[in-house]
Amino acid sequence: MKNIFLFTALLFLTITNAQNVKQYTFKETNVTLKINIDQLYGTLTVPDEVKKCPVALLIAGSGPTDRNGNNPMMKNNSLKMLAEALAKNGIASLRFDKRGIGESKASAVMESSLVFENYTEDVKSWINFLKLDKRFTQLTVIGHSEGSLIGMIAGAKANKFISIAGAGESADKLLKSQIASKSNKQIEDMTFPIIDSLKSGNKVKKVDPLLNSLFRPSIQPYLISWFKYDPQTEIKKLAVPILIIQGNNDLQVSVKDAENLSQANKNSELVIIDKMNHIMKIIDGDKQANMGSYNNETLPISETMTNKIISFIKK
Repeated sequence: MKNIFLFTALLFLTITNAQNVKQYTFKETNVTLKINIDQLYGTLTVPDEVKKCPVALLIAGSGPTDRNGNNPMMKNNSLKMLAEALAKNGIASLRFDKRGIGESKASAVMESSLVFENYTEDVKSWINFLKLDKRFTQLTVIGHSEGSLIGMIAGAKANKFISIAGAGESADKLLKSQIASKSNKQIEDMTFPIIDSLKSGNKVKKVDPLLNSLFRPSIQPYLISWFKYDPQTEIKKLAVPILIIQGNNDLQVSVKDAENLSQANKNSELVIIDKMNHIMKIIDGDKQANMGSYNNETLPISETMTNKIISFIKK
């Protein structure tokens, strides 16, 4: 009876505490980052009624993904939802449109001149932008998907780093794996020598027109610059607390990727979220349901994930 009473009391206390957790309202303001003649645009989300608070920089994934986690073909609002969840719990955040994307479209670099370092240098500038704001007590860099690698490289001056669905191998290895899983030996024989050449820093002059979407001459400088970064090497360089989050229902990045990152830096904490997919949403259904979530702006992101991120930033 005594144990039952104790359990009931603890349960009541837990529920009461949960109900008493303050949920902040928040304000969002548009911000502009000037880099030489270019201007990049973002959204700063700050909880109300706080003079000082932690801040997180949210870095979107690859392709035409904007500050909210959307692209022209899909709208899921994953990064917008993350920013709002942080703000409700007293944590500010800044999310931004990469150069060439969304409101930052005018700052696009010509494809033949674009390199991976354009993105890492931009993030370094956003970090400096936030560090100059006296309202913020500490800075956590949160990189999603390709943004994880960008955040690792650029985030040395941050206080903490969080990787969400970040690759655990260099992009050349990932590309080979994707090609091998979806094509035949003939395609591998055509593409693998090109990947190997780019990995060694050498452009390929003659590319079969069938492969132009992947290896056209104008995109090769970017691939060369991207292939040279190994996430396991980059995360090893970080001397700050690290949280690595991965869903086990991710169609693009595996749990093994997260384990590789975790093993590369012993100062990291690894969290696997059950049923969470690549865009941070919980999927109970099949692959079709998983893919359908990419264009579902009302499906919430994982509460388990957001709770873990909040406690990591605040501790």
